[in-house]
Amino acid sequence: MHPAHNGDLTNARTLRRLYQSHGSIFQTSTDSEIIVHLMADPQHRKASDPLGQVLSQVRGAYSLVMMDSASLVAARDPYGFRPLSLGELDGGFVVASETCAFDLLGARFLRDVEPGEIIEFDESVPNSRYFASPNPSRLARCIFEYIYFARPDSIISGRRLYTARQAMGAKLAQEYPVEADLVIGIPDSATAAGIGYSIESNAPFIE
Repeated sequence: MHPAHNGDLTNARTLRRLYQSHGSIFQTSTDSEIIVHLMADPQHRKASDPLGQVLSQVRGAYSLVMMDSASLVAARDPYGFRPLSLGELDGGFVVASETCAFDLLGARFLRDVEPGEIIEFDESVPNSRYFASPNPSRLARCIFEYIYFARPDSIISGRRLYTARQAMGAKLAQEYPVEADLVIGIPDSATAAGIGYSIESNAPFIE
């Protein structure tokens, strides 16, 4: 099983030391390899839901994709720190951390993978289950996805980031008004927020 993930496991170092003390040999310094060793643990492999058991042992922010010769699996951390989206392409399914990837592929965006959800793909339909119970009060979206990390044409939690950033800029102008001669968005990711601030404050925006 080959994993890839977007995020950081906060207990990766602790788990690495534990498995090294039991004889496991690590080939890389990445967090992803921790998941491979957890999946290989006989204690987890005997569980009714091995991946769910493994993900209940890791802590942190992550969107995860795992693939072998026969299957593809996607999962998202219980708090929803990192985005993960499900799309459809030519009768098959694709997953990506940003919906803008679907636009480049010509895929159709279906929905977000939910926090705490595991989706397994076979030849028919995605099979969904939860390794952690959905709890809206536990959600903790990463603000940097909204203001910096993600592309402005991506959709997170049902909202396109360009309009979200523009709305944040307008809100900033309402809460902290200034008599500005002009507004400049720096760095590039601040352009939409700068335009929102510009419109709200009636100051010209300069790119």
